[in-house]
Amino acid sequence: MDGSVDRRVFLTSAVLGSAGVVAGMGLLGSSAPGAATLPATGGGRPRQPMQAVQLPAPNFGLTKFLDPVRIPPVLRAYSRRYRDELTITMTNARVRLHSQLPETTLWTYQGQFPGPTVEVRSGRQLRVAWTNELQGTVPLVAVRAPFAQPTPANLPGYRNQDGSVAPGVELIGGVAELVPWNVVHLHGAVTNGGNDGWAHNGMLPGGTQLTEYPNGQPATGLWYHDHAMAVTRFNVYAGLAGMYLVRDDEEAALGLPGGDYEVPLIIADRNLDTDPATGALTGQLLFKFQYLPASGTSAPVTGPFTVVNGVIWPHLDVETRWYRFRVLNAANSRFFRLNLVDEAGTVHNDAIRIAGTDAGLLPAPAPMPADGLTLTPAERADLLIDFSRFPGQRLRLVNTGATVEPDIMEFRVEGRARNDSFSPPARLSPSYVRLAPGTSVPEDHDEVFVAMTPPGVAGRPHPEMWELQEITDPAALPAKFPAEGIVQLTDPAMGMVRTFRKVARLFDDTTTIFVDRGRWVVWNLIHLGGTPHPMHIHLARFQLLNRRAIGDLKPFDLATGGTTTPLPAPGDGLPIEKYEEGWKDTFILRQGEWITVAGRFDGGTGEFMYHCHVLDHEDEGMMRPFVVHPPEVARFHMRSSGSGHGGHSMSAMPSMNSGHGGH
Repeated sequence: MDGSVDRRVFLTSAVLGSAGVVAGMGLLGSSAPGAATLPATGGGRPRQPMQAVQLPAPNFGLTKFLDPVRIPPVLRAYSRRYRDELTITMTNARVRLHSQLPETTLWTYQGQFPGPTVEVRSGRQLRVAWTNELQGTVPLVAVRAPFAQPTPANLPGYRNQDGSVAPGVELIGGVAELVPWNVVHLHGAVTNGGNDGWAHNGMLPGGTQLTEYPNGQPATGLWYHDHAMAVTRFNVYAGLAGMYLVRDDEEAALGLPGGDYEVPLIIADRNLDTDPATGALTGQLLFKFQYLPASGTSAPVTGPFTVVNGVIWPHLDVETRWYRFRVLNAANSRFFRLNLVDEAGTVHNDAIRIAGTDAGLLPAPAPMPADGLTLTPAERADLLIDFSRFPGQRLRLVNTGATVEPDIMEFRVEGRARNDSFSPPARLSPSYVRLAPGTSVPEDHDEVFVAMTPPGVAGRPHPEMWELQEITDPAALPAKFPAEGIVQLTDPAMGMVRTFRKVARLFDDTTTIFVDRGRWVVWNLIHLGGTPHPMHIHLARFQLLNRRAIGDLKPFDLATGGTTTPLPAPGDGLPIEKYEEGWKDTFILRQGEWITVAGRFDGGTGEFMYHCHVLDHEDEGMMRPFVVHPPEVARFHMRSSGSGHGGHSMSAMPSMNSGHGGH
């Protein structure tokens, strides 16, 4: 593939972004090139099978696939050395992201980027002391840059040759003074609220966060990362992320590739500053917001450099046999649509089987989608790849959703054949049960409704997340529509129009969602316009029950922030891929979709969070709390007081759900 590209095409691509620069498209009022979009009238998501990939591939002066991928060190917590107790220290480090770059200053776990892979046994509790020994201020430069030329926001650098800030670019006030204030969240863990990494519980240098993880969940790939309020995006971008693998007997019995043949691939993107005089990359992390000058509306940060295990565009030497890759999208906001291609650009996704997703193994290996597997931020995939078909070849893992930079990494397959007896088992997880309402999800379950709104509602520049409470008293309906915060939906399951009011949108608004431990909850996530959101719910694992297209969103009035008429009934449902039936904790939600996900909160108790995992959106307000408590406590409280406490009313629950009395 030729690395050159027509400058006009390149700059257009850089300005408009890609399926990974999702928010920019919403701001500009169109869909991302190459992204899956919904027809205006609803219906299924279009899929366009691809035979070959021929995309521009600028390298910004770096030799692609020059450096070998780094494998993070493994901390086997159950070993005699650690005995289920770890101390993991946050420290400054200087790391070369590419051998042709100067060193980059990072914040890291144990001096590693990404942090060490923690490996635990299911059912064995692990205690971790997360110790903050970071120094100085956050090691990045943060700027706001317009979409327009001559400084496209997702290109390196932000200054003119004389060192002055380029036209339209602004340094973001206060970021350069941010001190190390950190709290660790083990993403996907079933644990108590005190161990979950509550966003306000950040600690300064010299502090230690003591946590206990019961690990009472099936084999899966979790990950840990910073979760400090309002600065998660900067702390994770600076390097604070790592993988966490849970092992169990069911997984061990499968004989999946292990040891050197099981490889974590932690994929992210970064931008770098340049020397204003020479244009050379300096290695300094650059956090570069995109925004529209007319409105000030911003889009999440993405960068042109794809990083795998802390190396830009690395390679991996592989044998002619099956490998297992534990893939994590650890980017702040970029979506990756993964495809395996050869040097001619031919797609070989048929050499890949999907063994698992966020929260565990699939019941059986699932095929790789012909047009690629999309991983949104925080999603994981357990992939099996057969390299025996490609002796002596070089294959690339590419992001075919990208219009600026598709390449991720290269696999260099050895030339000789090997006798590999492995083949993917026909059955992976005998314990897996596909959820269905009324059977495995009981009729007596809770319902939660949350709506995502686009930028511009009532003049507010950022997308928002609204908790909705149903209005059941006709006398409480507004006198006329649209009314601020009132949303009417046509519920296909009930065959009727339902009216909801917004009861919370900011993190510090009154808590409205209270769940009895052990209860099943069906979350209804509704996207009223804008860019896709990867929605993450803490504490439990979930399955996707339905994905429906609402179709016409015109009834939602931006100026008022309410519906003029009821949103139309969604269609029969968009297709769910086999791999999407797996247990997950993060779900992609696209414009005009209404998805339902179900999970049982039978783990820890306390206060937890749910949010969009585009970290800019999370920090800008798309995060809300919920509480899981023992049902006995809830019943006692209702008997003794019959009312709420301090504005956080347990009696709020009847309006939030159906089939659950007493709350």
